[in-house]
Amino acid sequence: METFTTRVLGGFRLNVGMYVFVPPGASQDIFLGDSPPHFSRAIMRDVEVRYNTFGRLNEARDNVMVVCHALTGNARLDTWWSSLLGPGQAFDTDKYFVVCANILGSCYGTTGPMSRDPATGQVYGPRFPHVTIRDTVRLHMRMLKEAVGVRSVASVVGGSMGGMQALEWAFLGLSGGGSRGAEAGESGESFVKSAVVIACGARHTAWQIGISETQRQAIYADPNWQGGAFDPAAPPVQGLAVARQIAMFSYRTSHGFENKFGRARAEDGRYEVRRYLEYQGQKFLSRFDALTYVRLTEKMDSHDVGRDRGGVDAALRSLRIPVLVIGIDSDVLYPLHEQEEMAGLIPMGELKVVQSRNGHDAFLLEQQQVGGAIAQFLRKNQL
Repeated sequence: METFTTRVLGGFRLNVGMYVFVPPGASQDIFLGDSPPHFSRAIMRDVEVRYNTFGRLNEARDNVMVVCHALTGNARLDTWWSSLLGPGQAFDTDKYFVVCANILGSCYGTTGPMSRDPATGQVYGPRFPHVTIRDTVRLHMRMLKEAVGVRSVASVVGGSMGGMQALEWAFLGLSGGGSRGAEAGESGESFVKSAVVIACGARHTAWQIGISETQRQAIYADPNWQGGAFDPAAPPVQGLAVARQIAMFSYRTSHGFENKFGRARAEDGRYEVRRYLEYQGQKFLSRFDALTYVRLTEKMDSHDVGRDRGGVDAALRSLRIPVLVIGIDSDVLYPLHEQEEMAGLIPMGELKVVQSRNGHDAFLLEQQQVGGAIAQFLRKNQL
């Protein structure tokens, strides 16, 4: 299914394509072959991938930039990294054909837990397979090749969960990159020429898994959860709202909270910080569901570039493309030392530090710093 529109963004007129990719014919099955020991391998049929494009694909089909979204994001790149997108910006639509695809297991158009299983006609629900970051990247890479006809990718960019995807693109796009299922370009060269990895680590640590698990436990404690097989008319909204409130602490900083709220109270006597958290929780309910949230946080916990590659250090040392690693000096969720270590192990790795009091969310909020670092990296490497 294809539709075409022209969208005005920041004074620029962009050529925008909105698509759904369905693997055709006999190749329609998606084998989920990258499974940690506690995940079951699975085959999914008739998987759909929703993606948006910005700019135009050149004749050589190699001016492609892939942008990967974060945990609760979507393929509408122009709504969450808007100042980075457009002519002359980091994602220069006069130069690049920019592609942003919704991840497998999400609730924004790509097949996920709340989609209908074509084999049964019923919603997948808790029967939806556990999928990994690597599974998603394999699927998106297939989409680019089969649906778009891309020959190579100039750069893959992502922040937070999107950064995890960008790392996997770097490995899976290598020719002989020490990875099972590596994908080479037509000439035998790397299919992916560079990567920008923002505000994440090379694997999910105990700290990050613990934060995810705390959020999931809030959902499990909601009596409406029912093991994920909840009544759509009575979903576990209280648990999901609390999970979102917990997440907000890991996205910001104590300094930021103190500056914004202090000990101020609203007219009804509630602390302003409580009102803010309740607002964030309720707002989230209008755009996400509990089962999708549980599965996507589990997906993040599966992140480990060292799996089947000899461990993290060996894997990172095997990369042979330029990789820009961007860290945030105030990030509580993915501390700066993780990006420092990662950049130090990648042979062509480069580190850039964003200065901010906004914590992890600075990858979205400090767009001038982030965009400037990306643009400089692309120019330096003549991409």
